[in-house]
Amino acid sequence: MAATDATPVLELRGISKRFGAVQALTDVDFSVYAGEVVGLVGDNGAGKSTLVKCMAGIHPVDSGTIHFQGRQVNINGPKDALALGISTVYQDLALCDNLDVVANLYLGREEMRSIVPGVVETIDEVPMEKRAISVLRGLSVAIPSVRTLVASLSGGQRQSVAVARSVMWKPKLVILDEPTAALGVAQTRQVLDLTRARSCRGCNQPQPRGRLFGGRPDHGAQTGAQRGYVRRTKRNPGASGGSHYRR
Repeated sequence: MAATDATPVLELRGISKRFGAVQALTDVDFSVYAGEVVGLVGDNGAGKSTLVKCMAGIHPVDSGTIHFQGRQVNINGPKDALALGISTVYQDLALCDNLDVVANLYLGREEMRSIVPGVVETIDEVPMEKRAISVLRGLSVAIPSVRTLVASLSGGQRQSVAVARSVMWKPKLVILDEPTAALGVAQTRQVLDLTRARSCRGCNQPQPRGRLFGGRPDHGAQTGAQRGYVRRTKRNPGASGGSHYRR
C-alpha cells in the first residue's frame, strides 16, 4: 500500500441500500487511504455504480456509517460530498454538449465580476479561460481550443475534460465510475495516463489524496490500482460477496 496515513481518507462501514424490492447493497465495508489508487471491479449488476453514488451523495444510504478523514459524516446529497472534497466522474460524464470546455470546467462555479456593485454581476470570462488553459496544459490534455463545444470533441477528449474538472477544485478523493467503458484503445490510454498523473501544474495543488476507479474486472489491471475490491454480488467484499486484491 502506498498510503502512509493509518486513517483512511474515506471509510464505509456496513453500508446497505435498497430500491423498493431490490436490495442493491448489503453490509458493505470499503476504504481508501491517502496516496493510493483503489480499484472497485465486478460484473454488471454487482452494485459498483450504486456504491459509487452512495459515496458521491446521489443515493443516501439506508444504513451503515461513512467516515471521512477519521470522523463520521452524513452525505445526503452531492453538495455534501463536494464540501468534504469528494469529486466524482460519472459514466455519463455529466458534461453539457452545448457549452464549451471553459463553461463545463466551471459549471456551477463561475467567476463573477461586478458591473453595478451589489446589483448586477456578469461572468468574468478572461480569468476563467486563462485558468482552463493552464489546467488542461498542466494535465497534458490536447484539445483544439478551450472554446470548442464539448459536442465536437472525441470520446477521449470529453473524458479528459471531465477528469480535469474533477481535479481542478482541490479534491481529497477522486472517484471515477467506469472511466474507459466506451473508449477505444488509444483513448483509454489517454484517459488512464491523465488519471495517473502525479500532479496538475495548472491546478496549483498536489495530486488528490486518494483515487478510486470503478469498472468491470478487465479494467482492474489497466488502472494501475495498488489495491482493490472485487464485487461478485451485492454483499460485502471479502465475505460471500467478493474479495480483495493487491498489486
